Amino acid sequence: MKGNEIYKKIQIWRLRHMSERTFVWILSVLVGLCAGLAAVVLKRSVHFVNHILLQYGIPTFVGGNLLILIYPAIGILLTILFVKLVIKGPIGHGLPAVLLAISRKKNYLHPRNMYSSLVASIITVAFGGSVGLEAPIASTGSAIGSNIGRFFRLSQQNVKMLIGCGAAGAIAGIFNAPVAGVLFVVEVFLFDLSHTSAISLLLSSVSASALAYFFMGTDARFAFTVMEGFEISQIPFYIILGIFCAFASIYFLRVTESIEGWFARFKSPWTRLCIGGLMLGIMIFLFPPLFGEGYSSLTSLLHSDSSSLFEHSIFSSLSSNTWCVLGMILLLVLLKAVATATTIGCGGVGGTFGPSLILGGLSGYFVAMLLNQLGLPQQSEANFALVGMAAVMTGVMHAPFMAVLLIAEITGGYDLMAPLLLTSAVSYVVVSPFENHSIYAKKLAEQGNLLTHDKDQSAWQLINMRKLIETNFGTVRQGGKLRDLVEAIQNSSRNIFPVLDEQDRFLGYINLDDVRKIIFCPELYDTTTIEELMQRCQEGDTVCLSDSPQDVVEKFRNSDRYNLVVLDDDGSYVGFLSRANLFSAYRRFVRDVSEE
Repeated sequence: MKGNEIYKKIQIWRLRHMSERTFVWILSVLVGLCAGLAAVVLKRSVHFVNHILLQYGIPTFVGGNLLILIYPAIGILLTILFVKLVIKGPIGHGLPAVLLAISRKKNYLHPRNMYSSLVASIITVAFGGSVGLEAPIASTGSAIGSNIGRFFRLSQQNVKMLIGCGAAGAIAGIFNAPVAGVLFVVEVFLFDLSHTSAISLLLSSVSASALAYFFMGTDARFAFTVMEGFEISQIPFYIILGIFCAFASIYFLRVTESIEGWFARFKSPWTRLCIGGLMLGIMIFLFPPLFGEGYSSLTSLLHSDSSSLFEHSIFSSLSSNTWCVLGMILLLVLLKAVATATTIGCGGVGGTFGPSLILGGLSGYFVAMLLNQLGLPQQSEANFALVGMAAVMTGVMHAPFMAVLLIAEITGGYDLMAPLLLTSAVSYVVVSPFENHSIYAKKLAEQGNLLTHDKDQSAWQLINMRKLIETNFGTVRQGGKLRDLVEAIQNSSRNIFPVLDEQDRFLGYINLDDVRKIIFCPELYDTTTIEELMQRCQEGDTVCLSDSPQDVVEKFRNSDRYNLVVLDDDGSYVGFLSRANLFSAYRRFVRDVSEE
């Protein structure tokens, strides 16, 4: 009781002395600090366990470390046990779960989401799972924002704002890139950037970034400085890079979707673990850069150290051959998507944000190295790797501005802004005809559960039409008389009366205005049939339950009807849908999702 009394006093004081906008700004800082701290814990924990595990090794007669064969399977096993025995429920699918909460679940994220993805991803990646930590930490930050907002009983709009603040803070904290954190929320979470939301997101991002910098310093970013600037003559080569990265993005999206779908066919989690653990172990044993996040290998490439790709590998003797290096990089580009999907499909927890960065860096380095080997004008392999990271992120996540600003921030300079913008634009243009949505939004869009920047599209897609169907209409049967209609009129408050056959199939309707005069003529009650009074529906007067909301809206727009008859797919009568109710629901939806 004492805790409840303190809570009530805080709420009363806050309501009396502080506007909700100011309070949201204060909570934005709090959410950012919590998300930044979570990012620090995540990074430090993974690096600590990685360091311990990789200290030990069992060499084979062909080279490599035999323990790497079993580390990933152990990590995924521990992850599955953690989910089953500790969480005792589904963790959710990272950022898609957050997008679904924003679109359909009134911004509700379960309190366990504040730690479940965090712990599970630490276990998975620390033992070598080839996934990223960014999506789990972003979903963790979003859950923190959701629960803090609901704890203080904020409006739905402000709870949504704190969800965005949590995600922005998480990305800012893990990369020490506050602007990229804000743009991540705007482009991936599809937030409208108003004055109020911009301030909240910035406060959260800066708070998280400052806290992460305090604990980790520059360890939160890539240790790289751009040494060679951009020249106009390089434009054709960056366009080639953009096209290559676009197809690498499409490959990544299609492969991850296919492999995760293949694993989903196995009903037993232990079967998925055995198959996936073996596949992942073999891939990582043969190609050690696939172990864990893979940022260390990418950082080495940025410093022109390609030999790091062959460390602890059975192919280490080939590291001095340039064409073998090219082959190794191309294989890593192809296998990174497979390793990521295998990790997630067999029970690991992680995201695709980091893998898309790795894939982009490898793609950029490969293109530059290949161009150089073909005798074309020399290109900076490090610069191409950085620009490739942004291009693949753009293709995979459909977030070009976030990708560009992220690379600019983590490298500590903006010297590559022109090629970053050019290559990301090329990648986006090439990918768009093949993939309309980001990797996070694709399945939600297919299910009709995606909130977008287009409020009209979101409204008609997300409004629950079934809840708007009115069923309190008195019905009459085929073969009945006027007397039956009069009885229905006495028991109904509506002026439309559907006519049904014996199987409840809709035949037509009777409008009260059309029979108002004869209902006061008792001599006609038993001689006038329902069929004589009934109007048959014209084309466009009915809709089916299976019709899309857009189709229903289009029928209203193309007709002068105030009501449309709703039928089941077999023609059975369900009810009526009124123009007034539909457009009132639209106005409420737009009001609820609009920014202040």
